[in-house]
Amino acid sequence: MSKITVYQKPTCTTCRQVYAAMKESGVDFDAVDYYVNPIPKAKLKELLRKMGISAEGLLRKKEEIYKKLKLDGKKLSEDALIDLMVKYPDLIQRPIVEKGGRAILARPAERLKEILSKTPYL
Repeated sequence: MSKITVYQKPTCTTCRQVYAAMKESGVDFDAVDYYVNPIPKAKLKELLRKMGISAEGLLRKKEEIYKKLKLDGKKLSEDALIDLMVKYPDLIQRPIVEKGGRAILARPAERLKEILSKTPYL
């Protein structure tokens, strides 16, 4: 069975819900606080590919840093957005749950069952 990794911010409500659900299910997983251990650019690109979404789709647009950087309406390249997410982790939607060749944005927390299921695409 593939190892499960949860990329999270421990103070985030949804992240805490996912963490608790993982513990309750008895699944072995690693939790990565990406504020303490930043997600490298190559890994973030890999996670986006596994989730099947663009960098813009992973942006937290209500964050103060999003407003401060005046990103609303800007057309930045995928690489430029990923660079900003690496530099400013508050821009990354969370939690991200990775298992083997798949990853999901577990928002809402109920999406977690999609990746915990033994059948690949339930």
